[in-house]
Amino acid sequence: MLHAIKQEMLIQKNGVIEIRSPELKPGMYAEIVILLKHTGQSETNPLSSMIGKGRGAFENPEDADNFIRNERDKWE
Repeated sequence: MLHAIKQEMLIQKNGVIEIRSPELKPGMYAEIVILLKHTGQSETNPLSSMIGKGRGAFENPEDADNFIRNERDKWE
């Protein structure tokens, strides 16, 4: 039977997490899953860092504008 213990905590220095519960006895086995809450602070790799990285992507807005302008010119 699966039993869950849910706690919210602050991650300590060097990524240390300490869980204490009277339900946890020496010799028991446990599977730990960590779900990180989004705090609203900037992430280490924001989505804007992906601009221009994909295949066929434009390096900057000017390149995109030039491409669109050239395509429109071909229509006329």
